[in-house]
Amino acid sequence: MVENSDSDNEISEDYYTFLNLPKEATSEQINSAYRRLSRIYHPDKHIDPEKKRHAELLFNRTKRAYEVLSDPHKRAIYDSIGEKGLRTDGWEIVHRTKTPSEIREEYERLARAAEEHKLQQRTNPRGNVTIAVNATEIFAPYDETELPRIEVSSMSISQSIEAPITRKDTVTLGGTLNSSNGNGSGNFVVCGRRLLNKGWLQLDLGVGNGPLLCVKGGRTLNSTFSVNGGTSLNFRENAILPAIFSTLAVQLDKHTVGSLILNAGSQTSLTTQIDRSSEKYSLTTSFVIGSPHIYFSIMYTRKMLENELKVKVSTKLGTFGFLAEYGAEKKVSKYSSVFASVSVGVPTGVILKFKINRSNQSYIFPIHLSEEIVPAAIFYASVTPILLWFVVKKTIIDPIKEDRKSSEIERTKQANEERLLLKRQEAHAAIELMHQTYERIVSEESSRQGILINKATYGKLQEGGFDFSEEASIDVTIPVQCLVRDSTLTLYNASKSQLPGFYDPCVGEDKVLNIDYTFNDHKHEIVVKDLESIRLP
Repeated sequence: MVENSDSDNEISEDYYTFLNLPKEATSEQINSAYRRLSRIYHPDKHIDPEKKRHAELLFNRTKRAYEVLSDPHKRAIYDSIGEKGLRTDGWEIVHRTKTPSEIREEYERLARAAEEHKLQQRTNPRGNVTIAVNATEIFAPYDETELPRIEVSSMSISQSIEAPITRKDTVTLGGTLNSSNGNGSGNFVVCGRRLLNKGWLQLDLGVGNGPLLCVKGGRTLNSTFSVNGGTSLNFRENAILPAIFSTLAVQLDKHTVGSLILNAGSQTSLTTQIDRSSEKYSLTTSFVIGSPHIYFSIMYTRKMLENELKVKVSTKLGTFGFLAEYGAEKKVSKYSSVFASVSVGVPTGVILKFKINRSNQSYIFPIHLSEEIVPAAIFYASVTPILLWFVVKKTIIDPIKEDRKSSEIERTKQANEERLLLKRQEAHAAIELMHQTYERIVSEESSRQGILINKATYGKLQEGGFDFSEEASIDVTIPVQCLVRDSTLTLYNASKSQLPGFYDPCVGEDKVLNIDYTFNDHKHEIVVKDLESIRLP
């Protein structure tokens, strides 16, 4: 199992896989696996000094895995944090495989990484840039003899930065600049927020279109109800514009929240909203009674987690007309995603919108294609994002991912060079110690016409082929045969590189396990991915 992060490329131990157990293994299964490996690796079972030395190392590893998984407290720590959690002060100090200086260096490195991450959170600004494009002349040309004009109709830039003062107090500085049809405006706001018992209180001071004073607050009443609200005063040249706003939220069930939202000011509205969210979808419905419009809206999002994709559809119907929108959001990296949608409505017409999210920043590009519902505009608005995605993916995203993957593999190899060498030596030693067990299992399986492993290979396949790359694969026939119990072979969904007698021949690359075996005097062959489970026959 290779667990990589931005700050830690260390290859960690997978005790479950080493004992060939599922993550939900019972105490009986853990004891049985420990006894089975102890019969192979216990030093007292080997006379040859070299084999005895290797057996002692492997037995200590078996014993270590058993000690962790058989202790509920240590197992809980390991399941939550991994092997590193068992070496952290405050849990329960257990036998360490590193020297004190190595552990001290690791703690210092992790502390530096955590501090850098916290600093980035505090100084990285949040905001968005919106650039609206008017391209209506493409489908409704003003002059047929001239090329259609495409122009930027408006632009908006907003940024904010949080500055934690104490554990409970935060100051946020934010500003917005707007430009539309040659006219510009902007504002600057300072927000101070304090966390209270079961709630919060915030004071906003702003300048821009007149001074602004705003007081907000919120409180969790109980496990079901929460409320927030506030009031603001906007001091204009000839008037003072007051506003009041409040929200009452009710937890209807585990996945559903109902809200009643009141806004009273220059535009007044009362909104009833229901939000339902699960791992596979989210659904939001709203009914708004207000001035100048009354409308009903519904939005549905389908979450395809395995493809890191979200498909969204929404519709809005009211006194203003109607609006329908559909689109998709695709995650392209850990912190980045792209979104494209098409909206069709009256009186808005057809609008194609692109959105790029990068960490806390958003870049939005709404392109107004037509002021009326034109079929050609809808068609091109729907097809263009798909074609653009494939072009960008092939020419930009895929090369960047490949480059990052190569860099990550190289960093992992460098960080674990000595450990990988020890893993290879340990695997070869384990296979030497397995010979007696291997011969016994082969004899038993032959007598009952059970599972006989003719050939098992683990590693990377050649590019575009079905043959293994010689320098990136290993023979694991003996280790796989030793995992057969009562004519059954079961491997769980974890990297096979942690199994006894295995090691990772190509760190960071996609690997498979090929097993050529005989069962009931019939030959079979199976190929599974590294993280897939196996059950034979």
